[in-house]
Amino acid sequence: MDDAWQPSCSFELLRLRAQVLHDTRCFFAERAVLEVETPLLSSRIGTDPQLDFFTTAYRLPSLQQNLFLQTSPEFAMKRLLAAGSGSIYQICKAFRNGESGRFHNPEFTMLEWYRVGYALPQLMDEIDELLSLLFVGSGLGSTQRISYQAVFQQYTGLDALVFSYPEYCAYAFNNHIPDAISLCGYEHVLWLDFIFSHHVQPYLGANALCMVHDYPACQSSLARLNEHNSKVTERVELFINGIELGNGFYELTDAVEQDRRFNEEISVRQQRQLPVSIKDTRLIAALSAGLPDCSGIAIGMDRLLMLLSGSTAINEVLTFSVDNA
Repeated sequence: MDDAWQPSCSFELLRLRAQVLHDTRCFFAERAVLEVETPLLSSRIGTDPQLDFFTTAYRLPSLQQNLFLQTSPEFAMKRLLAAGSGSIYQICKAFRNGESGRFHNPEFTMLEWYRVGYALPQLMDEIDELLSLLFVGSGLGSTQRISYQAVFQQYTGLDALVFSYPEYCAYAFNNHIPDAISLCGYEHVLWLDFIFSHHVQPYLGANALCMVHDYPACQSSLARLNEHNSKVTERVELFINGIELGNGFYELTDAVEQDRRFNEEISVRQQRQLPVSIKDTRLIAALSAGLPDCSGIAIGMDRLLMLLSGSTAINEVLTFSVDNA
């Protein structure tokens, strides 16, 4: 008899999840932000080379095609924004293939919201308000805000905005990570991802929310370039105790530029022999019709519950993890 039928988490944590979802919905209801639902299955999928996706076969007598489980509701939500929805939010499942571990499950719960008329600093203020509400009484310290360039310089001594292959290689040797040289080669974005995840992120948000903003332009395909500095984009990521919680942007509204970035990512996927993705031309059409000025963010609710409950692994806050789903 299969003895893996029991849930992964306790009923106490089920109640905590229900309370967090309730409080989140009340937070947005008080601000007149509309809750929406968008498809989890779509004929298009994102092009980000860092993400893998699930594909499923859709069969009708007159039609057979591949559909994709969405890695984020972002594209469909932007189509709603372009159609005139106003500010919106969604709590839904998202799916990422090949992701499993202490902080990852291939199926996870995501909170995503978009604020029409908000620049990134206004969105960051609202993020602070929501997380302060959810973490009330937890002893979380004052929120920290720091630029990517500053925090990268602080922990590595390297300039994140200017790629110097010799300097990055020297850093790898001096810090006993020589594998980075063969893994990253001459690709600045790979170096940033590798060094940041290993030598910067673990120190971010010690018992506090840390917002890292103004990411290097090579890392953000969906964010606007900073109008005062084209080397950075209007992007923010959230960290508590070294755990990444969310990723947000002052959203790119230029359809031509977005299409160019998608094509560039598709080329990278081809070079790395990654699964073929289908560019979301409907998103491009929505941007062409006119996406309003807005900022948006996605937050991983399972990781948030890990932090709230003091759990050490994501499986502890899931009803059924992928191992016993």
